[in-house]
Amino acid sequence: MKIERKKTRVVRIGKINIGGDNPVVVQSMTKNRLENTDEIRKEIKELIECGCELVRIAIPDKKSAYFLRKLINDKIFSIPLVADIQFDYRLALECMDAGVDGIRINPGNIGGPEPVAKIISKATDKKVALRVGVNSGSIDKRVLRKNKRDIAGSMIDSTLEYVRLLERLNFYNFKISAKASTVLDTVNVYEAISDKVNYPLHLGITEAGPVFSGAIKSSVGMGILLSMGIGDTIRVSLTGNSTDEVKAGYIILNSLNLRKVGVDIVSCPSCGRTSEGYRETVYEVEKLTSDIKKNLKIAVMGCIVNGPGEAKEADIGIAFGKNKAAIFLKGKIIKRVDKNRALIDFEQELKKII
Repeated sequence: MKIERKKTRVVRIGKINIGGDNPVVVQSMTKNRLENTDEIRKEIKELIECGCELVRIAIPDKKSAYFLRKLINDKIFSIPLVADIQFDYRLALECMDAGVDGIRINPGNIGGPEPVAKIISKATDKKVALRVGVNSGSIDKRVLRKNKRDIAGSMIDSTLEYVRLLERLNFYNFKISAKASTVLDTVNVYEAISDKVNYPLHLGITEAGPVFSGAIKSSVGMGILLSMGIGDTIRVSLTGNSTDEVKAGYIILNSLNLRKVGVDIVSCPSCGRTSEGYRETVYEVEKLTSDIKKNLKIAVMGCIVNGPGEAKEADIGIAFGKNKAAIFLKGKIIKRVDKNRALIDFEQELKKII
């Protein structure tokens, strides 16, 4: 099965293009406050190193806008920076003056058409991209009343209302997000919006939860939409490290053949046949390969049943026996070693191919 992505309008944010034939972009949002200068710089650096392509930063007050200006003026990061604005449109104006690449606003709390028009005027002058971000938890009360508190219907109406406003203002350099905290609401809303507009869509399940459950919910929701060809940029929203969001995002895209970035580890679930210490080896291989950008398929198999035969498409792998382990490349065994030194030999062979 080959996924046919919907052809959307191209939006430019900083040095990257989103939509059209461009790859689905993986983004994240910083967890640190901007005034924690060292921590925010460290976090952004780590995000870039793990493949993040766009960073969003919360701007809750003027103090944050001040530190954002300092961060931009230092010119130490080339990655596009997006200011996340809630409630106070004046913060958006300040951030655009500071040189931010994008602005995210929430129609449900930004104050209506007049503040939006002021944001659009400056965004046009500064060539700044916009994201209209509708969340299920902050829908305009007027729209909720009109839809008799139907969340999905209200999200769709709110989104389309603001799309029409931006079009009346002759502004088209924007993308849309309409995230709910439930998978089915999110899927239904995005599918409806995708049918009605051709602007790029940013996917996510809002407030998805802790790393384990949040990654699963995000994978299910975004996987459904991406398989339908819907989605131009994604964020896996997790209560955890921001780098975990990026790694999860690439795993989702790689699993659908929408991106080919980093390592894909194939490992058997383990059972009564599995060699002792097998699971620990899987975790060690995961740590060992976490920073590899080259697209590789790696297999770690716990017994001869799940050996090179079942992982013949892997670029490199280990298959454990009772006392020995086989190191294999493309399904062909290249050496058999004592299982206690399998990881050492695996690392040696891995270095040869990267």
